[in-house]
Amino acid sequence: MKPSPRFDNMAIGTTEIAILVGAFVLLFGAKRIPDLARAMGLAKGEYQKAVSEVSNPSTAEQDMDRGGMTQEAAEEQ
Repeated sequence: MKPSPRFDNMAIGTTEIAILVGAFVLLFGAKRIPDLARAMGLAKGEYQKAVSEVSNPSTAEQDMDRGGMTQEAAEEQ
């Protein structure tokens, strides 16, 4: 008898995905799901932009010279 891998039964199948989609529809409504997906996409983009700005030390120093604001925020004021 061959031993099964430790987490072999932890895989997500079609039934679980269908249950999750159904739960989202019940909780948020079919009309609101695209808005939630769009907001999550925008948040992901903002996060990636912030990470790329922080990884550049000179950009962080320039932001601190502007009072902790990004260049875009400083231009808006």
